Amino acid sequence: MSKLFTRRRFLIGGTLGASALTLSGCDLLDQKANVANVLRSAEHLTLKAQRLLQGRDALAREFEEKDISPSFRVNGTSSPESDEYVELAEGNFSAWRLKIDGLVDRPQMFSLADLKALPSRTQITRHDCVEGWSAVGKWTGVPLGSLLRLTGLKPTARYVVLHCADELEKTLDGSGRYYEIIDAVHPQTILAYQMNDRDLSVGHGAPLRLRVERQLGYKQAKYIMRIELVDSFAGLWGGNGGYWEDRGYEWYAGI
Repeated sequence: MSKLFTRRRFLIGGTLGASALTLSGCDLLDQKANVANVLRSAEHLTLKAQRLLQGRDALAREFEEKDISPSFRVNGTSSPESDEYVELAEGNFSAWRLKIDGLVDRPQMFSLADLKALPSRTQITRHDCVEGWSAVGKWTGVPLGSLLRLTGLKPTARYVVLHCADELEKTLDGSGRYYEIIDAVHPQTILAYQMNDRDLSVGHGAPLRLRVERQLGYKQAKYIMRIELVDSFAGLWGGNGGYWEDRGYEWYAGI
């Protein structure tokens, strides 16, 4: 199983919670495919340069308690509107379960209490939003890589799709869902259930959200409901590796 998680072989994708970003730049790129191709080429060079200079396991800066921001804006959706999510929130998420399935030997269901009983990681990091604002927060959760190892990944499993409770407007492909490519086994990639020593608020992604600290804020999935292992993301919605990527945003979005 360890071979499946080598840094060279395991790329990860996820369906993200909604993010309130302007689409004006994306619309322009949709009209000019040649420009989009140039930007994608430059982005791959940025990714390779970052990993060459810093290494794939290089950590984002971690701060001290005194550095935590007095306020932390809600990024993306502030509250999913689906009946299922509203009912779960009213019950304080006691009935919520995280489902892990797809290309795994042992499909799993985890309650919030189950996740909190697993080994956790706490990190104080800066959230950088593509809209231009930043804030430092303290996050506690389960390392995503260690959680996935519990499922017994099949040899063909290469990507992870994080299905979330919220959706944006159904404009491009009939779905408003996010999906993203991330470093699942990076030590700072966690499924967070706490922010600043308290359970996540609805606005900040309750009951579970992704923290992938070396990438921009729109990569941070909120309201995670299901994790699906797949062998390819080419057939997922627009096929470019992310909800906003299908609309012209960068795939890697590294910082």
